[in-house]
Amino acid sequence: MRTLTWSSLSEQDKQTVLERPALENSAMLHQQVLNIIDNVKENGDEALKDYSLRFDNITLNQIAISQQEILRAADNVSDELKQALALAKANIEKFHTAQRHVDVAVETTKGVQCELRTQALRSVGLYAPGGTAPLPSTVLMTAIPAQIAGCNKIILCSPPPISDIILYTAHLCGVDSIYQVGGAQAIAAMAYGTDEVTKVDKIFGPGNRYVTEAKKQVSMNVGGAAIDMPAGPSEVLVIADKHADASFVAADLLSQAEHGSDSQTILLTPCSKLAQQVGDEIERQVSTLSRQDIARGAIEHSRIIVTEDLAQAIAISNIYAPEHLIIQTDKPRDVLDHIYAAGSVFLGKWSPESAGDYASGTNHVLPTYGMCNSYSSLSLADFSRRFTVQELSFEGLSSLSRSIVPIAMAEGLDAHAKAVTIRLEQGDK
Repeated sequence: MRTLTWSSLSEQDKQTVLERPALENSAMLHQQVLNIIDNVKENGDEALKDYSLRFDNITLNQIAISQQEILRAADNVSDELKQALALAKANIEKFHTAQRHVDVAVETTKGVQCELRTQALRSVGLYAPGGTAPLPSTVLMTAIPAQIAGCNKIILCSPPPISDIILYTAHLCGVDSIYQVGGAQAIAAMAYGTDEVTKVDKIFGPGNRYVTEAKKQVSMNVGGAAIDMPAGPSEVLVIADKHADASFVAADLLSQAEHGSDSQTILLTPCSKLAQQVGDEIERQVSTLSRQDIARGAIEHSRIIVTEDLAQAIAISNIYAPEHLIIQTDKPRDVLDHIYAAGSVFLGKWSPESAGDYASGTNHVLPTYGMCNSYSSLSLADFSRRFTVQELSFEGLSSLSRSIVPIAMAEGLDAHAKAVTIRLEQGDK
């Protein structure tokens, strides 16, 4: 990894150093995904089967996985992994159950009752990526809060052939239906529905650039579906001082680098000696990884930055707004007090990012690419909608009329005012 000294950089260089790897967002990608969505809307299940043959080299007789297949998957999952998933599930349930909303009821003025109510989404679609390794953790992080929120219908799509681990985890977490379809076509199927795939109100889960583009397009189209959040490649930023363990820091940086060659890792430290030690440790550890080629690709656009002090490191972190922020300092909570923008924060030397990815209880579906400035980590609230209720008595309406009528008339909306005065006139009779 390149090591840079922040104070020696020009303002332009500072911006360049903190730039993420470029996302492919070309007109060609947009059109390719648009064509896939239109085909699925037009031809439904036949389009899905055609894409499965074309992209996955698999001929599908049916898209839905049968209940028998789902139950059989448990036989191919080790007891050790089942116990690991059960522990993670319990912690995720505990943390997300604590997020349940309490309805609010307030009398704002005598005779004016206002309420805020929370209602679970009726149907949600979860996407679990396929590729080089199954990701049961993504199923845990999306299905568990959906179930706790009380969503009536929970479906999951994943590219064929779906791993037994994914099938087992989905069943464990209460997923109603599982479909062996991936890519942009899976997003289109969940957004608009087909004969086999149920249309949903909102779609959750990460994916490749085609999935990401499809989510963006269906969320902007009338009749499509809402999505959880915008997302780009995975990223981690570590703030460390002279008390940090270089081997721990290097391991944390590499844990994100192995996600993909477009991932990004950054170390901010005021200690030049630690910077050198971490650089050496990364080179030593990366050679031991099974995905070292991917990790090395990510390292190409990752950085070690030496700062003047911790305050400067904090300021840079807040500008970058990382998906994952690890604070390995002597007093990490003192640093936390000054953090504004981060998706999920890990405090101290015994808190690796891996804990949040799998089993601590927090959610690992997080905004990336600087979106932490305005978007939050996935939570129970994302699986529900809120609406307000108001009920007025004659006395309450009469009292509010002194506010409603003048404001409505000032805006030139006399029908608004009339809706109040006609009631007051009737009430006087």
